[in-house]
Amino acid sequence: MHGDTAYNFSTVPNILCEPGAASNRLGEVISTQLPTARRVLIVTDPGLRKAGLVNAPQRSLQQAGLVVDVFPEVSADPPEAVVEAAVARARAHGADLVIGLGGGSSMDVAKLAAALARNGQALKEAYGIGKVEGKRLLLAQIPTTAGTGSEVTNIAIVTTGTTTKMGVVAPQLYADLAILDATLTLGLPPAVTAATGIDAMVHAIEAYTSKHKKNPISDMLARQALALLSTQLLTACEDGQNLRARQATLLGACLAGQAFSNAPVAAVHALAYPIGGIFHVPHGLSNSLVLPHVLRFNMPAACALYAELAEIVAPEVKGSDEARAEGMIATLQHIAVQTGIARRLRDVGIGATDLDRLADDAMLQTRLLGNNPRELTREHARAIYAAAL
Repeated sequence: MHGDTAYNFSTVPNILCEPGAASNRLGEVISTQLPTARRVLIVTDPGLRKAGLVNAPQRSLQQAGLVVDVFPEVSADPPEAVVEAAVARARAHGADLVIGLGGGSSMDVAKLAAALARNGQALKEAYGIGKVEGKRLLLAQIPTTAGTGSEVTNIAIVTTGTTTKMGVVAPQLYADLAILDATLTLGLPPAVTAATGIDAMVHAIEAYTSKHKKNPISDMLARQALALLSTQLLTACEDGQNLRARQATLLGACLAGQAFSNAPVAAVHALAYPIGGIFHVPHGLSNSLVLPHVLRFNMPAACALYAELAEIVAPEVKGSDEARAEGMIATLQHIAVQTGIARRLRDVGIGATDLDRLADDAMLQTRLLGNNPRELTREHARAIYAAAL
């Protein structure tokens, strides 16, 4: 990447990185950072509410004099009906601030509730790039997993049919404030910690090798994200109460989110989406299952870049670019092995008869495939799925 290539970099203007900021003193934080907020809608999921993670933030907001309503109905891979219900709830409450509290799904629904509640635009009119109209409500994001980086991205993914998804990409989806408070992630089980952490590593790797928009700022963020995640993820999986490791992986996921929001992801995600859409495999795990196979496919085009990342992920591996890039892939596979998550498509119920359908579906992800360092055909996609079987 040379200094003479033009690029544009955007991100969330305020990121607060502080254990306890959301769980203990959210009211104070919001009053300071977003002082015009009066009426708040917290968008979250039933599991977090049941686990009691919404109680302290809600109480803290109320003690600061804010009027709070909670929309706790977000499901994984949120369908249009859930998004529309959240928009309606924000309007009914007269919200001027929406807070996304949860994983990527809750934060995505929060983005759309904030964007659509104010301008009255229909969800279907917002699909695509730059289609959101007007201004949104105030928006704050509080991730409870160290994974998607959705707190700092400008995209929301909506499930539009039984196996189809659409994206809304618009500058209005960047939040006003993201709060990284690892105390909210302490209870995450090892399998979820592993899958979401590997998802974040994929974001960093794909941003670093993105064909069109790779730039010096996204590169720096991707490298720092990988440094944090590759050194701290296993600790966070093995000792879920380790606050230092949890905070490091949460920051790593956020930095990776900033990177891929500007230098978009590619074939790993394109091939992961159908696995999630058809077989309802969680997003992070879907990425992890195809990751080593896509990286090997990309080697002819991205070997030198993978070797640069190997200095961070597998510094002990020396030798040629090929050897170092292989070392990086081996390290990522080793992390998956040690965390004990599923490694093969057959482990999540996918068989040889499903490969054609997966390959057909992956080829529909043209927005993502265009960013891949090496051109990928349907035959390639099918071969990668076969290797992952």
